[in-house]
Amino acid sequence: MQAEVIHQEVLEPVQAQAQVITDGLQKALDSLAVVYPPTLVEVEKQPFSLTNTFVEGGLGGMIIITLFLIALLVAAWKAPRWVKEIGIGALIFGIFWTLCGVSNACDAIQMFGDASPNILAGALKVTLIPLYYGLIVYFISLVIRVIHKPRI
Repeated sequence: MQAEVIHQEVLEPVQAQAQVITDGLQKALDSLAVVYPPTLVEVEKQPFSLTNTFVEGGLGGMIIITLFLIALLVAAWKAPRWVKEIGIGALIFGIFWTLCGVSNACDAIQMFGDASPNILAGALKVTLIPLYYGLIVYFISLVIRVIHKPRI
């Protein structure tokens, strides 16, 4: 009789709580499970958005490269001799931020183990965005420098 009371008052609530915890863990594991990439037919191409690309490149680095661009435009007006140096600074910072992104991607892949080629391609695409931006700023600095260069 006492065993039945203990079973009803103690073991059943503990088993119910264990079941709730097990169900929660199973849902968490299901959400973390690796999903196979969809076929090319199922993938919808998202429209290009400059703000999304800016954010994907990493706000910190992209803002600093934008500050280089602003400094470049101010230097083109006030101090034309600094234009090339500012452009080189933007390019070098773009390379640095790209390498930081590659390092972070490698850390994430190492932490989670296997990575599909789709994940690697997406990570590479995102990490190259600051490099492209730095190259664009450097190209603008070269164009400004050619415009300001005295004619022979």
